[in-house]
Amino acid sequence: MSDTALIRAVRMLGVILLAVLGAIGLSTPAGAVTGPTPTVVLVHGAFADSSGWRDVAATLREDGFGVQTFDNPLRGPAYDSGLLRKQLASISGPIVLVGHSYGGMVITNTHDDDVVANVYIAAFAPERGEFVQGLLNPITYPGSRLLPPALQLKVVDDPTVPGGKNLDGYIAEPYFRDIFAQDVSAATAADMFAHQKSAALVANLEPSGDASWTTVPSWYLVSRQDRVIPPALQRFMASRAAPGHTSEIDASHASLVSQPDAVSAIIRQAATA
Repeated sequence: MSDTALIRAVRMLGVILLAVLGAIGLSTPAGAVTGPTPTVVLVHGAFADSSGWRDVAATLREDGFGVQTFDNPLRGPAYDSGLLRKQLASISGPIVLVGHSYGGMVITNTHDDDVVANVYIAAFAPERGEFVQGLLNPITYPGSRLLPPALQLKVVDDPTVPGGKNLDGYIAEPYFRDIFAQDVSAATAADMFAHQKSAALVANLEPSGDASWTTVPSWYLVSRQDRVIPPALQRFMASRAAPGHTSEIDASHASLVSQPDAVSAIIRQAATA
């Protein structure tokens, strides 16, 4: 049998199977994907690691999606997006990129023909030339509490830079829950703090390259109670990157942990659009 004939036969078997399932009263589970199933790649931001996606990833897998997380180095948009592109190259089929917080900088700078949607979760969605610290301008968009003494600096080993040392920022423990995740339990916040990854200071100052959202359909979920990225700034970025695809929830910056169902829902929306 030729390849073309084999493909036609498989497609016909699929049609027959669906007809049989319909005839006996069975249907596809709610939220499941019936077309080519995208792989969802979850990109964490600063002051976190991939463990924050745990509940979101579990829900999406139950819905039939392949899910991967990206261990974001938090070194800068160009370096981090370069590593992400290498991971995407190993994935077959359509991809949905999801970025939280600084993870939005990374997915914005990631260009891959297989990416069919971007999803921003309380994330930076810059235009070319914009950078994190510039977007967090307290005069234009006041409200961020990501300031000293809550935000502290330390010297870290970093083989990606000359000299092997870098200056990283992190949120000090007494302030972590109140700033980053005020709507989760104390125990959950303590676990998140234990998984915190520091971010290179220069990552906040490195300008974005061309924005992927100019060519890739994008969705945005605003956190109305965010104390890291002011909600007004989120709405501004969403108005450019995700017009018509913006939702809001009453959540902290860590909505992926405090409201995983709402976060999963908007990812599902993007993946099935």
